[in-house]
Amino acid sequence: MKNMLSVALGSTWSSANPVGREKKFFRPDHKFLREADGPGIDVQTLNVYIKEHHILKNVNLALPGKQITYIIGPSGCGKSTLLKTMNRLTDLVEGARVEGKIMLGSEDIVGSGESVIDLRRKVGLVSQKPSPLPMSIFENIAYGCRIHGIRNKRKLTMVVNHYLEAVGLWEEVKDRLHAPATRLSIGQQQRLCLARSLAVEPQFILADEATSALDPLSSKNVEELFVKLKRDYSIVMVTHTLQQAQRIADHVVFMYLGEVVEFGSAQQVFQHPQHELTQRYLSGAFS
Repeated sequence: MKNMLSVALGSTWSSANPVGREKKFFRPDHKFLREADGPGIDVQTLNVYIKEHHILKNVNLALPGKQITYIIGPSGCGKSTLLKTMNRLTDLVEGARVEGKIMLGSEDIVGSGESVIDLRRKVGLVSQKPSPLPMSIFENIAYGCRIHGIRNKRKLTMVVNHYLEAVGLWEEVKDRLHAPATRLSIGQQQRLCLARSLAVEPQFILADEATSALDPLSSKNVEELFVKLKRDYSIVMVTHTLQQAQRIADHVVFMYLGEVVEFGSAQQVFQHPQHELTQRYLSGAFS
């Protein structure tokens, strides 16, 4: 249970006094991450093997900070594996071996020996299928703060209320905060999981098909939220929905058979792709 929660929650909380709430999206406590910080992700000669299978092949990418980068490509091309490697979820895969570097800011998460717990202080992950903890709505968000030492009820209440409001859930759940989170709709559960990740203040947000299980309205709400969040976070998303990437992506990575075929601004990749394989994929020749 503890390992599952560390994967889901993954960050830390400092003990400084919270600042007052304001309309702009902000963190109640800025001690962990300075406002001026906007680190990107630098992937250098990354190779991932699972047993005898070579999944990612010499991946090199410099993903900018405080931007939304989408990873696109056909099924089985390595999109999700690349995303999970950035969170070291590959540590949980039997027979997995990772070579190369992934620099989150100035730290190499592959070769530095940094613990998974420390890494997930920086990297929040929103998965394809919502995974609320078997607790109340309130405790789903407060739990990560509690395991990192926050016990003050007033502070926990302020944090929970703030992040529910940030993901657009406050008005929908304010009268049932102590009801089981599993009673929420799928769209509400996904926003709750995002609030849970944000409550422990990561620097990076990874999202793997985060809207694929949602209805159109919920999907639109989550998209709009990610656009707001990029003012404070570096965001990397995997999707099969090209229309979504066209709407909100700043940069796009196109992958095929474990390799990066093309990487550039969303405008360049979607309007002026440089590689024939990219052109064929975008035209619907294969998926």
